[in-house]
Amino acid sequence: MVDVLNRFGHLKTVPPGPFRFIAVDVETAGKTIGGICQIGLCFVSGTGDLQTYSVLIDPEEPFEPFNTDLHGISADTVTGAGTFPTVYAALFDVLNTHKLVQHSTFDEMALTAACARYGLPMITSHWTNSVTVARHAWPALKGGGGHGLANLKKHLGLDFHHHDAGEDARASATVILRAEEVLGMPLSHLTINRQLAFQFEGRLGE
Repeated sequence: MVDVLNRFGHLKTVPPGPFRFIAVDVETAGKTIGGICQIGLCFVSGTGDLQTYSVLIDPEEPFEPFNTDLHGISADTVTGAGTFPTVYAALFDVLNTHKLVQHSTFDEMALTAACARYGLPMITSHWTNSVTVARHAWPALKGGGGHGLANLKKHLGLDFHHHDAGEDARASATVILRAEEVLGMPLSHLTINRQLAFQFEGRLGE
């Protein structure tokens, strides 16, 4: 089956794993942090290959003009999209069996708030903050624009569309890989858990 691609060329179905790690980014609709309207994932293989996935979500709350201006997603955009419980259920296993990366801690907080809102269990995976990793790799950026994705995009020459969840997830994953090159070593905790990978592959084959 050929994956259907969106305007940024992201996958619309989750690719088969296992992966070394998954970078996660979310966009929100309005005033509540749990009102997620898009989830983006970047799946990183053991050899550094990247596959980007994104999905729109009906946040079941109003969109604020500021948010829509930022990411371009509105109530019309998410017409017919699934709600958070539906989308989260489809992603739970892959997220819960891999190490996760986020740029800052906003994405984990948003997912935690959305789970609390709907009474769903939060994933228990280990999270790595790529901002912290970037600070170690490029300490000179402190005070010179900082380590946000916008400034890292300029400093590292990254090519991505900021404030799209899939694009930002890919940028976060790239920051990790570029930082590892600068630091001269891989982050030891970002490795494929062979036992979990085997279990995940087993479920896929069921």
